[in-house]
Amino acid sequence: MSPRCKKPRKCRCKFKGKVFKPTCVPLSRIEQIPLLREELEALKLCDLDDLTQAEAGVRIGVSRGTIQRILAVARKKVAKALSKGQAIVFQ
Repeated sequence: MSPRCKKPRKCRCKFKGKVFKPTCVPLSRIEQIPLLREELEALKLCDLDDLTQAEAGVRIGVSRGTIQRILAVARKKVAKALSKGQAIVFQ
């Protein structure tokens, strides 16, 4: 039995560049952490726009539990990149 197909997600958040990285360090010298469009959208909706996870799930078109999982992964990636001086690459 194969896994369920991934639901299409409605992401309206526009990237303002391709990479967020420490200054004065070439991108080739630091570890790069990919941040998916849906992860950025979930962070924006819940942390910047102050929506509940249920409200964010409705906006993106997924369940509250899916938003919770996306947020957990996204927050871990961002915290790791900021604390260790790594680059966040938007995909």
